[in-house]
Amino acid sequence: MAPTLAVIGGGQLARMMAQPAIALGLPLRLLAEAPGVSAAQVVVDHTVGDYRDLPTLRAVTAGCDVVTFDHEHVPTEHLRALEADGVAVRPGPDALVHAQDKAVMRERLAALGAPCPRNAVVADADEVAAFGFPCVLKTTRGGYDGKGVWVVRSAEDCAEPFAAAEASGVRILAEELVDFTRELSALVARAPSGQAAAYPVVQTTQLDGICHEVVAPAPDLSEELAGEAQALALRIAGELGVTGILAVELFETSDGRILVNELAMRPHNTGHWTQDGAVTSQFENHLRAVMDLPLGSPAPRERWSVMVNILGGPDPEAGGEGVGRLYDGYPHALARDPRLRVHLYGKESRPGRKVGHVNTYGDDLEDCLERARHAAAWFRGDLGNESE
Repeated sequence: MAPTLAVIGGGQLARMMAQPAIALGLPLRLLAEAPGVSAAQVVVDHTVGDYRDLPTLRAVTAGCDVVTFDHEHVPTEHLRALEADGVAVRPGPDALVHAQDKAVMRERLAALGAPCPRNAVVADADEVAAFGFPCVLKTTRGGYDGKGVWVVRSAEDCAEPFAAAEASGVRILAEELVDFTRELSALVARAPSGQAAAYPVVQTTQLDGICHEVVAPAPDLSEELAGEAQALALRIAGELGVTGILAVELFETSDGRILVNELAMRPHNTGHWTQDGAVTSQFENHLRAVMDLPLGSPAPRERWSVMVNILGGPDPEAGGEGVGRLYDGYPHALARDPRLRVHLYGKESRPGRKVGHVNTYGDDLEDCLERARHAAAWFRGDLGNESE
């Protein structure tokens, strides 16, 4: 019988691990944060509980060979306790802490000589002023999708970030406000054996702090800079001992440099295009990596792939409850574009919430962009009910 893999967190990333797990014959056991969440709808063997509770984590992982994650928020000390129990934690706590704590990440990346924005941990507005305005303030733990991130231009702007940090018991990291030309992402998979695979470097576009659109590969990116980004991601994965998927989010500057913005040690929004545009998806390679199976090819299937997120619309009627109204988008979207690939997460639509994504692929980038943008807008409800 195949070994059982425990997955902590019931979001869409865990949901999208289920399909390749079925193909691999790999049983999944899920710890979901609430009944009916995205992954709990498709993983039969699931428990509802709090990932911050060690007895709950121990109960879910009992009898499992390996545990991996839908998110990076499980307390580090709990991960060490699971390791002591004999469970293979992948990625392990010594690696994952660099995705959990931005200050720890910056300190380690500096030691590795990785290119990063100028940064410093700051205690108050005076230290921010000494660092220099304008700058970016980030909570060292707990932030994601633009949450816990502020652009500040004066001492008065610092009040909200420090209040939020005090309320959550975390520190504040100041970073220079980088004048970048675009954002990139270098995605790699790494197994405990040391085998690693690098996907093409992609261009990402953010909307209100949320990844909105991804183009693979990044247009007009020189082979030299693409290779540098892939080599950097592979080196970080190796030096930190990452197991599974590592996403290295990057800034490309006007003078042709790359700077590390963030790290994520799990399947990542910037890799969703791989479901339909790569020989092996990030979700399958994450499973292969954490189970120490040979990795699959990360090569693209087509010249271009485009991913656009479907975000919940401002009008509740546009999304409705659950996936009901989103499902109603299929007749038009699929008839208009038979090659379109749609991935819905089974989530209730709320303004700005990620409820799904679409993937297109082909030889013509502008065509791929138009098809993906139209479909995402249609599901969101931005185009009304008229057909084209």
